[in-house]
Amino acid sequence: MEGFIDGHYFEKWDGMVIGLQVKEILVEEKETEYQTVSVFESKTFGNVLVIDEVIQCTERDEFPYHEMMAHLPLFSHPNPEKVLIIGGGDGGTIRELAKHSLVKEIHQCELDKFVIQVSKKYLPKLAVGYSSPKLVTHLEDGMTFIDRYVEEFDIIITDCSDYDSETCTKLYEEAYYKKIKKALKPDGVICSLADCMLTDAEFMKRFTQTIRKQFPVVRYAFGVYTPVYIGGQCGFLVASKDKNKVLEDPVRQLTDEDVKDMNLRYYNTATHKACFALPQYAKEALREYYN
Repeated sequence: MEGFIDGHYFEKWDGMVIGLQVKEILVEEKETEYQTVSVFESKTFGNVLVIDEVIQCTERDEFPYHEMMAHLPLFSHPNPEKVLIIGGGDGGTIRELAKHSLVKEIHQCELDKFVIQVSKKYLPKLAVGYSSPKLVTHLEDGMTFIDRYVEEFDIIITDCSDYDSETCTKLYEEAYYKKIKKALKPDGVICSLADCMLTDAEFMKRFTQTIRKQFPVVRYAFGVYTPVYIGGQCGFLVASKDKNKVLEDPVRQLTDEDVKDMNLRYYNTATHKACFALPQYAKEALREYYN
């Protein structure tokens, strides 16, 4: 049971299935040069983007993911002027990055221009980020793009699909993070999509080890509730080249007025600190990779 079946969309992984009732199919399994893309309007979660049979985001529950993906690294850096995002074709992370006055340049490297096109058409509240004058979009492979730079970026965000996606597997491997480290400034911070600790603990240990080999400080940000993701939770691995960096403590504090001005619905100073507090099973699984 997977794909569009009897008025529903089903995603299946490792013996688990999640389904959404479909109101209208907007793009049905479009084969691009790189992957298969679908978009549908759901009954309860708004428009939904699917890539290679994996739900990427919905209009209803995208904001916890995109706010934390962007603001965790940005509020961990004292002056994040130049930011690179690998992937992020739906535009949600760009939208959040553009809210920061300290950010002067946002560079996006996205492989598949069709994802950008359908996001602008069917996910306009996410794709509003593409209107930012700070943004430069590069349509090419992330591995090739990142290899051209040395100590260029303050922040590098990897906003891609799951590790078992054919187009994204290499973005979870050590060769990629060696290039990321090279392209990052000495006090730089990275943030990468990580999986659900409860359903994929073994992968999370391997992935944390991969990043820890290149960065002296790495932390798993746990608390992002995403009901349409299998497992109901996803996290991020945040790391720094600065061995003295305390990622749990944001370098800038947000007031209630700041949160309102930035139109934040999930991220605030308290959620930044709280997301690094791990439940015991996750703490024990990752303990050896924490310095």
